[in-house]
Amino acid sequence: MIPPDTTNRSWESGRLCEIVLTLVDHLDAMVAYWDINQTCVFANDAYRAWFGKSGKEVAGLTLQQLLGPLYPKNLPYIDAAYAGHRQVFEREIPTPGGGVRSSLATYTPHWVDGRVLGIFVHVADVTPLKTLERELSAAKTKAEYLATHDFLTGMPNRVLLMDRIAQALASAARASRKVAFISLDIDDFKRINDTHGHGNGDRLLIEIAKRTRAALRESDTVTRLGGDEFLILAPGIETIAEVDAIANRILWGVKQPFSIGGADVTPAISLGIALYPRDGATADVLIANSDRALYAAKKLGKNRYAFAGGGETSQPES
Repeated sequence: MIPPDTTNRSWESGRLCEIVLTLVDHLDAMVAYWDINQTCVFANDAYRAWFGKSGKEVAGLTLQQLLGPLYPKNLPYIDAAYAGHRQVFEREIPTPGGGVRSSLATYTPHWVDGRVLGIFVHVADVTPLKTLERELSAAKTKAEYLATHDFLTGMPNRVLLMDRIAQALASAARASRKVAFISLDIDDFKRINDTHGHGNGDRLLIEIAKRTRAALRESDTVTRLGGDEFLILAPGIETIAEVDAIANRILWGVKQPFSIGGADVTPAISLGIALYPRDGATADVLIANSDRALYAAKKLGKNRYAFAGGGETSQPES
């Protein structure tokens, strides 16, 4: 006859085991034990959501049978775990429904008397964390972009412009080259706004920014300073003829018909040009001189460009 206390302990032990197994089955993470032959001895029911198999169906399968095409990717971690080294790594696992889950897997060696007899496997779903990580990264990228680009035209703003000016002037000083600062203003832009509305005026600003960018070299920068005022930075200039060519491309590129408010308009611009080092040595001085040249071009009839100092002025070449 079995003593009453032994029977009670046996019942309690069995009940506790049942509770633990039920608890493990309700975990969101996959939990399993794989023996020395890489055969599953136990798996919880979380495998159903990940692999479409219940824990009982996974038991008896080898890692290769369960993982299929994932097995070669996981093999370095599997081999390392069976060699006695705990492995923690991320992986993506296709789901039965055709989706993909991001997971954090842990392989822990089972040591007995100095030998590894199997591995404990724990795989947690970190998809929400990965999604949040991607969203935060995208938000950071967007914030950085907005901090350095004009909200309307998408062109580099003054912050990014000043950084590029510093680089351009330093490079020009080393190479004994020129840097062109070109101020741009849309002729009669107030009339366009008053006639067609500010919304259409914004559309024209965006279009002129695009046309100006298309007329420039890859190394050039166009920045909207505010309103209808832009500044173009053209580094690495060797001759005045290069600046003439850039100015003419901009004037002709902009002066193409554009439909706004149900009517076609032909926009025109004026440009003022200052050259480093001839017209100044600092960004502030060069911008101010290009601005003065711009208003000189306006006074001479608009739709043209003028150089700082009044030495040259020109309408677009035909």
